[in-house]
Amino acid sequence: MTLSRRRFLCVLPLVVLARTAKASPVQKPKHPTPRPGITAARVLPDAKLTDKAAAPVYAMVREIPQVVDGIRCNCGCADLDGFYSLLTCYEQGGMAQHCVICQGQARLAHKLHGEGWSLNGIRKAIDAEFGD
Repeated sequence: MTLSRRRFLCVLPLVVLARTAKASPVQKPKHPTPRPGITAARVLPDAKLTDKAAAPVYAMVREIPQVVDGIRCNCGCADLDGFYSLLTCYEQGGMAQHCVICQGQARLAHKLHGEGWSLNGIRKAIDAEFGD
């Protein structure tokens, strides 16, 4: 079977894409290691929140910064400069106050931590709920 030039050029991108996908499988990013001595000191206080409805979630994060610092956020903010962990979402600009994924991950981490789950168990549950 011979291919016309036009047919060949139409099929070529599909072949290249298929070979690339097989050659380099996408690896899920790893969760970060919680930083020693991490605290909630940089988590935005309620007075600085523009969305006061997020205050309860920020309070949860302030209770368990060492856990939240060991979780990778799944909303896409992990690709931003200066990002380290889910805890970062609750610091500086406080982007978590407007993000249901950041808030959902923090709520789940807080709940499971309160039930005595390990950090690895919490990570697995968050990946199952919010991962790709």
